[in-house]
Amino acid sequence: MKMKKFTACLLAALMVLAMTACGGNGNNSSTPAPSGDAGSSTPADQGSTPDEESGTIKIGCLAPLTGEVSVYGIATSNGVKMAVDELNAQGGINGKKIELLIEDEKGDPTEAVNAYNKLMDAGVVAIIGDVTSKPCIAVAEVAAEDNMPMLTATGTAAEITTIGKNVFRTCFMDPFQGQIMATFAADNLGAKKVAAMYDTGSDYSQGLADSFKAQAEAKKLEMTAFEGYGAADTDFTSILNKIIATNPDAIFVPDYYGDVSLILGQARAAGYTGAMLGGDGWDGVLGVMPADKMDATNNGYFSNHYATADEAAADFLTKYKNTYNLDGNAFAALGYDSAYIMAAAIAQAGSTDADAIIAALAATDLECVTGHVTFDDNGDPIKSVAVTEFKDGEAILNAKVSA
Repeated sequence: MKMKKFTACLLAALMVLAMTACGGNGNNSSTPAPSGDAGSSTPADQGSTPDEESGTIKIGCLAPLTGEVSVYGIATSNGVKMAVDELNAQGGINGKKIELLIEDEKGDPTEAVNAYNKLMDAGVVAIIGDVTSKPCIAVAEVAAEDNMPMLTATGTAAEITTIGKNVFRTCFMDPFQGQIMATFAADNLGAKKVAAMYDTGSDYSQGLADSFKAQAEAKKLEMTAFEGYGAADTDFTSILNKIIATNPDAIFVPDYYGDVSLILGQARAAGYTGAMLGGDGWDGVLGVMPADKMDATNNGYFSNHYATADEAAADFLTKYKNTYNLDGNAFAALGYDSAYIMAAAIAQAGSTDADAIIAALAATDLECVTGHVTFDDNGDPIKSVAVTEFKDGEAILNAKVSA
């Protein structure tokens, strides 16, 4: 499906929901909203109290826009903003423009809670965020107390959606990625022996590694090595040599693309030619891998939230590039989808009542860039996983593994 058709379908669905919520009067959806750039980010502390007559619906967004993980926060919030601009261009939600309030939480749990409180004071009716798992958990705990509808685009820690019935996620969670990649190694690659190496200081890396190991054992694969390394490490040669000596058919490396690019290069330099596996943190490896070492990515596979080969995803990436002059990634796509999911839920609710929005989120059934999204009883998405393969400097779809 082309991006224009994809967007049109979502917007049409929102307008139908709006007409239903407003007693069948379709004029509300198409009436121009008040002047002003409601789609641009507004600091939360400049917001006003909720006003049903103001013509806007305030949605908050939390993301690390500065700091070590800002690359993820910028991509996610850009995706959210792009979707909000599209929605507002078509009349917003139930005839009201979306006023998007974005707060920079710097990738820190305490900062994230402070930013959440600012958004609450500004009168938001729902939160999109947070981006990384630890701040997301901290925000979910206070959001649950407030019964604030919350949708994280990219928080993958399993704990997040168990905190409250108001908390949902658009991405799949860490344990599922590890499980999928162990299954892929056994069923798609025919591996018999596997190994894993992970960052001992990262909940993300540890969570994926543990679930990979458990599923590998369930699939009767021999786990030849399970090695940890420090967050500050840059030389992985000794660990790799130890793992390679066990002769695994595949090595699982659940980390983010910066470290992954180093590990891939050092693994190939050490003589390992087998499959290298990872999670969604690998998205971006090709952008940082030196051209003269690009061959090191061959025979590399990772779980991802969407397949760039799909027309909807390809068109999204083109539009993102044209909008921001930046290459899009899964974080941007998930942010974009999350804005549409939240807007559809508010439209379905027919009001800004928290319980109504939460119930509508639970009933989500929407075709998105990252796949067809519904939620299970825990607020986790039910959708397929795209296993991406690196081949000659390109990322291509190898397989779709169904949830």
